[in-house]
Amino acid sequence: MRVVIIRHAEVDFCWSRRCTSDMFDSECRKYDLSPIKNVTCCIPQIIYQRIYVSELSRSKDTAKLLFPSGEYVESRLINEVPLKSSFDTKMNMPLWFWNLTGRFQWFVNSRRQDEGHRQTRERAKVFAGLIRNDDMDVAVVTHGFYMHTLLQEMKKRGFRMTGSSVKFKNGEYVIAEK
Repeated sequence: MRVVIIRHAEVDFCWSRRCTSDMFDSECRKYDLSPIKNVTCCIPQIIYQRIYVSELSRSKDTAKLLFPSGEYVESRLINEVPLKSSFDTKMNMPLWFWNLTGRFQWFVNSRRQDEGHRQTRERAKVFAGLIRNDDMDVAVVTHGFYMHTLLQEMKKRGFRMTGSSVKFKNGEYVIAEK
């Protein structure tokens, strides 16, 4: 049983370098709706019995490029971890600040974020269990930040990883075998 977990293709979106809280929240929504650029990924040549995609268009569009004749199973369980500004302000703050503070709030399960670390881990746990029960070769097209939590949960279920990374680039993949 092999599971190829792929980060979606690069999104055709240019983030503002500095944002107010409202601007950052707007940029996050625009990013979620933006098209992808061409994917540069050479995935393993396996007969995939199932292809999972998230509900976000960048995941589905990547799958269409990689598996043009495939049928896709859409799952909210593999959506990216949502991100919002960490507090309300009219001050223009650097993009890295919003990303860092928002992800810190996610980690400590702050109610300011739509989802906390515990909720993400629970989603990943359910999906990893589903994959394990499928017992077939599958592809999963998902998102970079979420991939870390998913891979941790798959390791707990006895999967061995090949190609793991600290920061997944667009189109990069990991092979999980059981």
